[in-house]
Amino acid sequence: MQLAQQVKHLVKKEFVLEWRSKYALNGVLLYVVSTVFVCYLSFKVVDKLTWNALFWIIMLFASINAIAKSFLQESKGRQLYIYTLASPVAVIIAKTIYNSILMMLISLIAFAFYSLVFKPEADIDILMYFTATVLGSLSFSTVFTMVSAIASKAGNGGMLMAILSFPVIIPVLIVLIKLTKNAVDGLDRSVSLDEIGLMLVVNVLVVTVSLLLFPYLWRD
Repeated sequence: MQLAQQVKHLVKKEFVLEWRSKYALNGVLLYVVSTVFVCYLSFKVVDKLTWNALFWIIMLFASINAIAKSFLQESKGRQLYIYTLASPVAVIIAKTIYNSILMMLISLIAFAFYSLVFKPEADIDILMYFTATVLGSLSFSTVFTMVSAIASKAGNGGMLMAILSFPVIIPVLIVLIKLTKNAVDGLDRSVSLDEIGLMLVVNVLVVTVSLLLFPYLWRD
């Protein structure tokens, strides 16, 4: 019960800080809108495969901008203060929940604007693509939250985060692109069940590793 209360207050703290500055949300939305607009000016019309690839390129860098600094931007003083109030498990759970909600909100807005600018073809399974977008946003948030927590304990956190996240996020992207390609091609939804299950397993594994690893990082 105490853990749940700590997570609740920490998540509330994250939303209050974001509401005051609106740095992450406004910055990422500006990036998404400007990138989609530049792509539209450059391509005008794209085929289905390019439509799919462009969307995930945009979402990858949007997630990095939104989540990468979740731990890196916090000062040592604030981390020490939180250390005296909450357990490390509550901190990593709260960060993961907040980043997941933020990333899903950004993904939904980006998908709506992207579909408005680049009209999807009629045979695309929009519901399945929407499901893949939600799973992708959850995967990005869990992976980058974990990597950000590890990189925050190093001197050159930004460089370390790029190195650590690359081998983890590439397999996730491969599965996501395959899943969304099935939706783009209008295939039967049963074909995509393996990819959906794999994405769920990846999220569970990443969260489990975060819960096991972060308490040891927190002590440093």
